[in-house]
Amino acid sequence: MAVQTVAPARGVLDPLDRSSELLFGLIMVMTFTGSISVAESGHGQIRDTLLGAIGCNLAWGIIDAGMYLMARFTERARGLITLKAIREAHDATQAHLLIGEALPFGLSRLIADEDFERVRGWLREVPAPVHDAAITREDLAGGFGVFLLVFLSTFPVVIPFLLMRNAGPALRVSHAVAILMLFRVGWSIGTHTGRSGWRVGLLMVVVGTALAVMTMALGG
Repeated sequence: MAVQTVAPARGVLDPLDRSSELLFGLIMVMTFTGSISVAESGHGQIRDTLLGAIGCNLAWGIIDAGMYLMARFTERARGLITLKAIREAHDATQAHLLIGEALPFGLSRLIADEDFERVRGWLREVPAPVHDAAITREDLAGGFGVFLLVFLSTFPVVIPFLLMRNAGPALRVSHAVAILMLFRVGWSIGTHTGRSGWRVGLLMVVVGTALAVMTMALGG
């Protein structure tokens, strides 16, 4: 039986991936809406700011999708290199170290030396991988998902400006929507990492807002 891949099975985008991309898109669009001054900005200036926010997240969605594909390719290539190094290692200690580094954080401490040796023996016996590292259809789907998450996260925050005539209330509604979305992202991260959804949600509101303010202060 040939080895097809050394990467662990996973979905196109897991919940933490989705939350991270939504957080990124939210921070980007908040740097634009947070720069709107109702007292000083006319409708034309607000429109230009919103178009800038949409264009920025469109560009960063494409860039982030590209980075996602590069990360998947690098992860798969590193796995193949690690597998080759384990199979060719003459020293058992070095092979065990490589296997431990390839395991998820903390898991290697729970495995006994004889188990490492058993895994090493199995990896040396199975046939070599039949494919080199390459971008797959699943990777492309994941990259498209990353793009959509970053780009579409713009619209809930800017829609109040499109539906409301008065810029003041629209800005307050936009900020409220952004805060709710930050809290929801934090809640999702908390529940999928074994933490309190409420605590991580509130923390994400504080951190996300602070990052947006810092980005504006630095001219982003």
